[in-house]
Amino acid sequence: MHGVSAEVLSLVLLAAVLGCAVRRPFGWPEAVVAVPAAGLLVAVGAVSPGAAWAEVGRLAPVVGFLAAVLVLAQLCDDEGLFEACGRWMAGASGGRPVRLLGQVFAVAALVTAVLSLDATVVLLTPVVIATAGALGVRARPHVYACGHLANSASLLLPVSNLTNLLAFAASGLGFGRFTALMALPWLAAVGVEYLVLRRWFAAELAVPAERPVAAGGVRLPRFALGTVAGTLAGFVLASAVGVSPAWAAAAGALVLAVRALAGRRSTPRRILSAAAVPFLAFVLALGVVVRAVVDNGLAGRLAAVVPAGDGLPVLFALAGLAAVLANLVNNLPATLLLVPLAAPSGPGPVLAVLLGVNLGPNLTYAGSLATLLWRRITRERAVDDGGPRLFTALGALVVPATLAVSVPALWVSLRLF
Repeated sequence: MHGVSAEVLSLVLLAAVLGCAVRRPFGWPEAVVAVPAAGLLVAVGAVSPGAAWAEVGRLAPVVGFLAAVLVLAQLCDDEGLFEACGRWMAGASGGRPVRLLGQVFAVAALVTAVLSLDATVVLLTPVVIATAGALGVRARPHVYACGHLANSASLLLPVSNLTNLLAFAASGLGFGRFTALMALPWLAAVGVEYLVLRRWFAAELAVPAERPVAAGGVRLPRFALGTVAGTLAGFVLASAVGVSPAWAAAAGALVLAVRALAGRRSTPRRILSAAAVPFLAFVLALGVVVRAVVDNGLAGRLAAVVPAGDGLPVLFALAGLAAVLANLVNNLPATLLLVPLAAPSGPGPVLAVLLGVNLGPNLTYAGSLATLLWRRITRERAVDDGGPRLFTALGALVVPATLAVSVPALWVSLRLF
């Protein structure tokens, strides 16, 4: 199958795969539709077996890296890291919601950067909800901070987001230089997020806590923190000597896994579950589906609108295009589509695409899988998040504002480093 029929089938199956990932009918994992869709496209010839296998091979190291980081985050939770963060925020806030918001921003930004956005959504958000409940403060500002920072604070490290891993692999950058280039855009985006959310939720933040908690000594899990610090150092060292940072992530996860199994705080089945194997299969299958879409005509159409160069106007154009595409087809397919087209112009355009696909999803629920998961968690815990209207209205302020400061910050960083 070739030509128009192959392009139409590829687009229909991509829509079906994304629709299943968004809605998850009957609680099915994302891979239930994605894997058969990829197989069908190979079977009918819309993508050749060689091209499909090459795409799987290209994504396999990224997926392995993601699995190790997910396990590392879950084992940190088993060590009590997130619970300790909740106790610290409750005591250190002094019953002042504005101070609590600042603490949530600090913790969520660091957790997202170091342990990935999934850790912020799945592990930190429930802790923040419980902390707000214990203090008797309005939960919505703090919950929104987690949801937004899961996207916008994931700009800093290659490990912070699956989109980062894809961009990192295509950029040709080392771990340290990637981080240096993204540090200023990360700070700019997080700072603007804080200012906008503090102003937007000013009325709710003005209501004092009903049950303030006295500040007290909070014992942080030092072994977990030391392992995370060692893993970060391993990322930098591995990249410097030309070894995949996935090995450092796997080593950190292994250290905590051995400790958890020896202390009977976890089981092999629980650790395997933390690796989210069905989601990893979804990512590989989605890559094949997107490859079919690209090979059957979309690449040419996108190439016609993707500008070349790395000047400030080009960076703005790429970031804006990426943000729009993320909200139309989700940020993961948008990354798979745009990064290969931006890569020939150098690392700057690739990172501009990354700004768009990471900041853009704060506009709609469908922008990223992390946002959809955040919405599911708020529903399960009966938190009033205001629904799609509030999310989009706030996003209409946040997304342009964060892009407006982060793109020039990237342009400056490219010239400094």
